Amino acid sequence: MPLSRRSLLQLGAASLAFAPVACSSPAPSPESIIQAITEQLLNDYPEGATGAGVDTGARAALRSRLTDRSPAGQQAIARQVRDVLQRLQRIDIDRLSGEWRAHVDVVRTAYGLANEGFAFPYGDVAILNSNWSYRNSPYVIAQNVGAFVEIPTFLDSSHPVHVAEDAEAYLTRMEGYARQLDGETERLRADNGSGVVLPDFLLDKCVNQIREGRAAPVEQWGIVTSLARRAASLQGNLAARAARIAREQIAPALDRQIAALSAARAHASSDAGVWRLPRGDEYYAWALRAGTTTNMTPDEVHEMGIQELHALQARMDPILRSAGYTQGSVGARMTALGADPRYQFAPGDTGRQQILAFVRERIADIRARMPQAFNTLVRGYVEVVRISPDVEAGAPGAYGGAGTIDGREPGHFWINLRTPALHNKFSLADLAYHEAIPGHVWQGEYTFHQPLIRNLLAFNAYSEGWALYAQQIADELGVYDNFPVGRLGYLQSLAFRACRLVVDTGLHAKRWTRAQAIEWFVANNGSDPDEVQSEVDRYCAWPGQACGYKVGHSTINRLRDRARAALGARYDFKQFNDAIVKGGNVPMTVLGRVVDAYIAAARA
Repeated sequence: MPLSRRSLLQLGAASLAFAPVACSSPAPSPESIIQAITEQLLNDYPEGATGAGVDTGARAALRSRLTDRSPAGQQAIARQVRDVLQRLQRIDIDRLSGEWRAHVDVVRTAYGLANEGFAFPYGDVAILNSNWSYRNSPYVIAQNVGAFVEIPTFLDSSHPVHVAEDAEAYLTRMEGYARQLDGETERLRADNGSGVVLPDFLLDKCVNQIREGRAAPVEQWGIVTSLARRAASLQGNLAARAARIAREQIAPALDRQIAALSAARAHASSDAGVWRLPRGDEYYAWALRAGTTTNMTPDEVHEMGIQELHALQARMDPILRSAGYTQGSVGARMTALGADPRYQFAPGDTGRQQILAFVRERIADIRARMPQAFNTLVRGYVEVVRISPDVEAGAPGAYGGAGTIDGREPGHFWINLRTPALHNKFSLADLAYHEAIPGHVWQGEYTFHQPLIRNLLAFNAYSEGWALYAQQIADELGVYDNFPVGRLGYLQSLAFRACRLVVDTGLHAKRWTRAQAIEWFVANNGSDPDEVQSEVDRYCAWPGQACGYKVGHSTINRLRDRARAALGARYDFKQFNDAIVKGGNVPMTVLGRVVDAYIAAARA
């Protein structure tokens, strides 16, 4: 049976699994080992406990803490990862039930990949699935990496403020945020001394972003106004105390971080790829393996991207022709379509409100269609919110994730509204399906019925592959039947992910320049140049991560084709979707076994 959350609260029992075992004592069970790993993971990453809504009861102290991002803190986590992996490798998974074999296999794969990542003496390693923490990066701080990006958004969206204790925990975490900044700055200086320096264009972007947020009066910082707004009815002069922490602790820590980044500028180059770093080719091979949970080489991924792009554009061409766009390449015609005023939102705040209303309407429509795609339904509890303007400049166009296990806090579809021109009316619905329903928010809620650790660990290729498959489900449910230009937006989105395979490997394995990557992307997919520039910068800071999307999506479709061929008339669309989503977030190798089990059950 799945490990219950009641048993996961039993910290005493969990701690026994990591305690020394006498020779005459029986070996710890896999269940107790997983219990102990879960508690250690939450202890190392307290943000994950809050994100999952389990920082209560015996774990209440975690609500006041943040991850230790100092050199010593990260070294301690690396030691924990090695210890956990050794314990997991002693388990004979062939003797476990199918369900527990999958649980142990998933955890062992996650920790194995993390252990390989910690072997590189620089950067950040992703273990926990918590908002931004799904990415690996060779850089401690970048335009989209680091506490200055992650923590204000986390505190605003995930840290609850219902009672005075919540507000006090928030203030304590603000102090912890200042310590995180200083811990990262210390690691940044060490990495820079070893030749690990952000490309100059990312350094400039990162410094400008931090300076811009730092320049505002502390009373206007999002991290201060969020508490002031949500704790307005509580006693304790909370807004003033938050402003004081921001002024006396966070602001000086930001200044120190800006100074360290600025000092690194003299040693930065314009080379975009990680090939220039110590053991750079080896690092990219690992990042690609972690991002796709496959052993595909950069050349294989690159070629896959080109082939997938050609196949998708062959589907786009006749739709473009029927819409009156007949001249030029598919990419050029999509560029022209994107400039068509009929599909643009108004500028400024008017357009921002139009975008939010459009997204909410599309989510309501697709929610009503979910019984056509799944036998087992979840709540799909989601809130559409703007990414904080403090970090929009370096943030992606959107991202999403499920809410808390107890259902108190909603999942979120965070959308970047720095300019309404980032989005258009023929592609925005598709983005909502990816991030919210039936994408990240919808899929995440199925994990609530699994052992807690399965909520905390995630595999990029599954998460993002599912989100692309969710876009496909929406198309298959007919959302574009009366709006074929919307189907173009969907197909362009898939082509966008195929381009990522080409560009990511081009940057990091084939030594493309940033300008070369942007030019190729715009020309071949017809994407907005401003969006593409941010995307390419993202790949520079998160090598390998962007490749997980299309690799995961193509894997799900290959497995669906296999199931359809094996089952014939017994194949059922809703049953297949249930099998994929209820099996949880898994490596691609485990996903194959999930589908094999579905085929066997359907044949019985």
